[in-house]
Amino acid sequence: MGWMKRQKTRRTLPGFRLTLGYTMLYLSLIVLIPLAGLLIKSAELSPREWWELVSTPRVLASCRVSLLTSLAAAAVNMVFGLLVAWVLVRYRFPGKRIIDGLIDLPFALPTAVAGIALTTLYAPTGWLGSILAPLGIKVAYTPIGITIALMFVGLPFVVRTVQPVLADLERETEEAAVMLGARRWRIFRRVILPELIPPLLTGFALAFARGIGEYGSVVFIAGNMPMKTEIAPLLIVTKLEQYQYDQAAVVAVVLLLISFLLLLAINTLQRFASRSIRQVA
Repeated sequence: MGWMKRQKTRRTLPGFRLTLGYTMLYLSLIVLIPLAGLLIKSAELSPREWWELVSTPRVLASCRVSLLTSLAAAAVNMVFGLLVAWVLVRYRFPGKRIIDGLIDLPFALPTAVAGIALTTLYAPTGWLGSILAPLGIKVAYTPIGITIALMFVGLPFVVRTVQPVLADLERETEEAAVMLGARRWRIFRRVILPELIPPLLTGFALAFARGIGEYGSVVFIAGNMPMKTEIAPLLIVTKLEQYQYDQAAVVAVVLLLISFLLLLAINTLQRFASRSIRQVA
């Protein structure tokens, strides 16, 4: 009996060692080896040169702009992405399929095209920029414009993450809450929202990860002013153009470490939320 049990366990995942080997090989070629090369290139500088470069005001300012605008865009997308997903799942209206298809447009649209379109729209002489300028609101060539560009490219991540979870929610629980006299806001806050917290955090993490490394859609609308609207990816490109490959690698590693720590914190929070929901259920 023990032999049969072991034999059955071995056959549960046929080819596990082979598929695991291919998985690790693919992961190494695509992710681990390039990251290792980046670390090796940055190691050409001494720790003192590392610190002098990282602590320069220009590097700190560019990292701050990238992080703050990415966090702000991901937070806004988390709210409005939930709203868009809710409308697409819960309501029927003419043109629903067209709107649903437009959500994926930032995936297919070249980022440079998106950047040029947003700059044309929000520039002081653009359609919206000319309306906002007399009000003292400047969007293009400011962190606000960077945030809007990152909102554009990050919205699909939140919508596509929340949409299937929202579609799979059981309506019986909501109907039972209605029969018990619960109001709509209370049903949403106590019944629906706890189930949506994990996918919302996942969408937030994906939108943030996309925003922190975004270049094409931001470089046009940012204005690229050092210490003001210069993003970290642009600073990396600038150093590459100046043949300062080791310094570009250092800035990339710093940005990578900061992003990794933030994503790790978000994933930990997501696991904690999922565990809490399972314990309540």
